[in-house]
Amino acid sequence: QHYSGLEEAVYRNIQACKELAQTTRTAYGPNGMNKMVINRLEKLFVTNDAATILRELEVQHPAAKMLVMASHMQEQEVGDGTNFVLVFAGVLLELAEDLLRMGLSVSEASDIVIEGYEKACKKALEILPDLVCCSAKNLRDVEEVASLLHTSVMSKQYGSEQFLSKLIAQACVSILTDSGHFNVDNIRVCKIVGAGISASSVLHGMVFKKETEGDVTSVKDAKIAVYSCPFDGMITETKGTVLIKNAEELMNFSKGEENLMDLQVKAIADSGANIVVTGGKVADMALHYANKYNLMLVRLNSKWDLRRLCKTVGATALPRLTPPTLEEMGHCDSVYLSEVGDTQVVVFKHEKEDSAISTILIRGSTDNLMDDIERAVDDGVNTFKVLTRDKRLVPGGGATEIELAKQITSYGETCPGLDQYAIKKFAEAFEAIPRALAENSGVKANEVISKLYAVHQEGNKNVGFDIEAEAAAVKDMLEAGILDTYLGKFWGIKLATNAAVTVLRVDQIIMAKPAGGPKPPSGKKDWDEDEND
Repeated sequence: QHYSGLEEAVYRNIQACKELAQTTRTAYGPNGMNKMVINRLEKLFVTNDAATILRELEVQHPAAKMLVMASHMQEQEVGDGTNFVLVFAGVLLELAEDLLRMGLSVSEASDIVIEGYEKACKKALEILPDLVCCSAKNLRDVEEVASLLHTSVMSKQYGSEQFLSKLIAQACVSILTDSGHFNVDNIRVCKIVGAGISASSVLHGMVFKKETEGDVTSVKDAKIAVYSCPFDGMITETKGTVLIKNAEELMNFSKGEENLMDLQVKAIADSGANIVVTGGKVADMALHYANKYNLMLVRLNSKWDLRRLCKTVGATALPRLTPPTLEEMGHCDSVYLSEVGDTQVVVFKHEKEDSAISTILIRGSTDNLMDDIERAVDDGVNTFKVLTRDKRLVPGGGATEIELAKQITSYGETCPGLDQYAIKKFAEAFEAIPRALAENSGVKANEVISKLYAVHQEGNKNVGFDIEAEAAAVKDMLEAGILDTYLGKFWGIKLATNAAVTVLRVDQIIMAKPAGGPKPPSGKKDWDEDEND
């Protein structure tokens, strides 16, 4: 077939998007395959997390970039469901291609498809609230929260979801404020190689992969002075010249410096502080006096870590080595140096449950494995954040998609005009989700989809694909506890449709590049000088 230049551009855009969606489609769901991605810095990633795959791939094609942007928006808005956006948008474009090939001119057909897709998307978002099967009742109950986080953790760490969702639930519930405000950044992750996933734990407070600087390695009922400057004597801005005439003056000069340092460290110890955290280097002389006055010294190179620690312990970071007031000091139940595996860590621990920051200590045999667990933790924490905004849940396992497909197909049949074809194709696109789950589980997809439609025709809205069965089987997702967040589905459908429609609206890609033509002459440097000179 020969297409005009305009048609060629549209088909080429669709082809690029289809290929991108196909990459992540095989990674969809708990049985999805892992991808081995090597980025431009030659760093290796082994994961089935679509957000990570896309971030490291650096997609160049402008149309495919639209899909990447939609999945990034999903990541920012919901924190999970990026693969859903990609797979769904890819299938919408694939089915749009069939409609565009039906004989109309591409510009006419595009308008019809876009109009149909937008109508169908609006209808899907109207139907979605009716498919809500339950809501989260109490977000302070660890057991209930753990059961709600199962689905999002299971898609990344199938087999460890029970253990990990319990850990994430404990961490999330412990920092949920009375007002219900929840900040994702308040859950930290510390990864230490060794042992296995089952040795991971939650600590209320913060953990740093550091060693203490001085001799003191543990303090109970800690009062913490935090400094953003180096722990050292003050140095003058300008250079000074000192004339020393004899040995005695030389001794007095160095003694004066020592006395000054002694007074500064003594003043900090007298204020009641027993731990000093500094953001800069620690001078040998200052360290000597810190040991003399029994101060525990911790050095944090990252200013972000310093800020988070201030938030955790309620301290104010001081820019100069002045004694802290009671208001400026932080408080913590215990600070101690511990050894996890063969790694030294400093733990700032709150015995009380309601600390401002919780840390999940991840153990694993390799760095790649721990990175993947960290991504699962991120998804779980983001799911909890979504539930604090909207507690509604819809059935997972393809149940919501099949019900939407069924209802939108019926709606398409009631629409006059050509856009009914696009509406029906939109409904058909929803089948891609249970299809991907079935294919990745090694089951015949057509058999699964026909069984799901048969059960949904009888009015069982909550029935989805059973990934644990040997053959093509279905079960009630509400009873199995496989639930997706309402907001995750809402934004996923909206963003995927927007991305697909935007790609269909493009008929040309114009890239700004330097024009061709002969290069300007380089010329000789000294062309105006005489050769004889």
